[in-house]
Amino acid sequence: MLSLDIGFYNWELFTNYILKGLLFSVQLTVIATVGGIVVGTFLALMRLSGKPALVYPATFYINTMRSIPLVMVILWFFLLIPMLIGRPIGADLSATITFIAFEAAFFSEIVRAGIQSVPRGQVYAGEALGMTYGQNMRLIVLPQAFRNMIPVFMTQTIILFQDTSLVYAIGAYDLLKGFEIAGKNYGRPIETYILAAATYFIICFSLSKAVRAIQAKVAIIR
Repeated sequence: MLSLDIGFYNWELFTNYILKGLLFSVQLTVIATVGGIVVGTFLALMRLSGKPALVYPATFYINTMRSIPLVMVILWFFLLIPMLIGRPIGADLSATITFIAFEAAFFSEIVRAGIQSVPRGQVYAGEALGMTYGQNMRLIVLPQAFRNMIPVFMTQTIILFQDTSLVYAIGAYDLLKGFEIAGKNYGRPIETYILAAATYFIICFSLSKAVRAIQAKVAIIR
């Protein structure tokens, strides 16, 4: 009969093995979210521009990224880019760039939907005031769209945090890697994986509760 003992889990284990991985996972999540939203916004604007020279490349990029498993993109980038540039770039940097590039495709669709959720009458009002397309987007459409998108952004960020465990495939020291190394050093692999699952659950469940609270507040503002 399987017997589990997590009494070995203490502050020393956390600081020596888990903390470093947790900090990297959080850092990767924050950077990929910010970078993904920035790049994704440009991709969304390209798709909504109505200009074929912008629409087709953006559509191809988004559809391609959304059709490939993230772990494959991580491996391709980690293995192929160093061959192209002639030198390694490291697992941490490779993971960061890959996540920004991959998440941008998903954030772009969120941004596009948010922009389209803004009533067209407000766009026409801006045009009637003599605003250019850029001014209309910057001053009228995007502020309202981003407010509507906050809950969806946070939901995607939770998914992103869960996906950071995939950098395990290229040897990056993330939260899951920290638990794995701790399990090997303490001779408790099963217990540490259970603790890893519990940690991911606590973090993601807490964030999901925050999303629901923000969603309720946004609904009241509307």
